[in-house]
Amino acid sequence: MSNVFDRVESEVRSYCRAFPAVFKTARGCFLYDEQGREYLDFFAGAGTLNYGHNNPAVKQPVLEYLQQDGVMHALDMWTVAKREFLEAFESIILQPRGLAYKVQFTGPTGTNAVEAALKLARKVKQRTNVIAFTNGYHGLSAGALAITGNRHFRNEAFLNRLDATFMPFDGYLGQGVNTLDYLRHALEDKSSGVDVPAAIILETIQAEGGINVASSEWLRELERICRQFDILLIVDDIQVGNGRTGTFFSFEPAGIRPDMVVLSKAIGGLGLPMSLVLIKPEIDQWKPAEHTGTFRGNNLAFVAAKAALGFWKTGEFSEAVQRKGLILRQLLEGLQRAFPRIPMKVRGRGLIYGLEMPRPEYAKAISQHAFRKGMIIELAGAEDQVVKFLPPLIVEEDLLRRGLAIIEEGINAIEGAGTSRPHAP
Repeated sequence: MSNVFDRVESEVRSYCRAFPAVFKTARGCFLYDEQGREYLDFFAGAGTLNYGHNNPAVKQPVLEYLQQDGVMHALDMWTVAKREFLEAFESIILQPRGLAYKVQFTGPTGTNAVEAALKLARKVKQRTNVIAFTNGYHGLSAGALAITGNRHFRNEAFLNRLDATFMPFDGYLGQGVNTLDYLRHALEDKSSGVDVPAAIILETIQAEGGINVASSEWLRELERICRQFDILLIVDDIQVGNGRTGTFFSFEPAGIRPDMVVLSKAIGGLGLPMSLVLIKPEIDQWKPAEHTGTFRGNNLAFVAAKAALGFWKTGEFSEAVQRKGLILRQLLEGLQRAFPRIPMKVRGRGLIYGLEMPRPEYAKAISQHAFRKGMIIELAGAEDQVVKFLPPLIVEEDLLRRGLAIIEEGINAIEGAGTSRPHAP
């Protein structure tokens, strides 16, 4: 007799196909299945669990809130939980960075926040076109899907291709080609067929797209183009924000000031659903109830999110992420040197890295090998050719090395011959 998942759950399920275990508990950087087997988690809920599974510093305030009969649902009414989150977000995140964003709470998933940002941009600028980038991923609801690049998701049966224009991301046309020259020319040329958009939306590091990293200079030039043509700049920091790159916002090293920032995933602190849009005050032109949603105020997530922001009160946590990111890069570059017969590319920053394999089946074999050895790691890129390293930000150095040793075993299996382990940095 088949299990209940096969009998009842829709065929749309995906991650359970790659990681066919029934998980029961989780703690820190580990998941445990119902037989008690341990799995090192380099997936982190697709970036939702930046602070690890059941982090005590975040979980305890949630348990206390539940025990005190705290408000669980309030639409967008004021609650103590919302006030305390907003106060913490303002004092810990916004003010130290010189940011004065208004905060809009949307539906609970990232694509809800993207939809709200697009809708507001079109309302403010009274234009319909939006420019997105090759290999970008912004969600799978109708508006977000129109600006998502991967052909796998863009089924003609449910995709509206209107009002979205794609441009080449940084590096898309190869090294030495400034793709923004093409964007600027298309905007200047009245015969290009590209309408001046309401907004340009991008991920500074394309996560699902294959860990493609935009340079700081490219981002600064993009911002200059937006100012020149009166275009709103939207940064989708759903996966690579919330500290993933070593700074709370991924765009901080470039020194740019987006008009809107979309946050979700790890902003919920404990894996609780929560999404928001940060909006410059002058473009917060919504009328009351012009954009709503039943679950746009998850009070339990407010409690968890406030607790998680405690990690950012000093620079210590950020520095630790950056330090561990350098270790991860050195270990991955060591793998490159150790396997010269398998050309691999390393890309990333902080604790999001990609190891691009020359063939998609290599990446799949590595992920499958890792799962057999008790490690969960997913794939990215247009053809799933990139092994995607996304451990919790709290990961210790020894666990990074343990995970990379498993990846090395997987590459060894592909090559079919033993190779010495890369030298530790």
